Amino acid sequence: CLVLTEEPYNNSFAQALSGRIQENCFEKLDAPVFVMGSENMPAIPLNSKLEETMIPNAEKVSKKIEKILNY
Repeated sequence: CLVLTEEPYNNSFAQALSGRIQENCFEKLDAPVFVMGSENMPAIPLNSKLEETMIPNAEKVSKKIEKILNY
């Protein structure tokens, strides 16, 4: 299970949601619940290249899903 968000990972709604999923579905899960969020920066950068590195994109999500499937 992958919970994806554009907000920073730490103290996020996605992190709380993954905890709930883990707590309520633990016995039925084949792997831990993973959370993927943006890089920890104080604000969204105005530079488009920096913004691309901050926010999860298809390549990053694909790598994370591959990691989960190989768990």
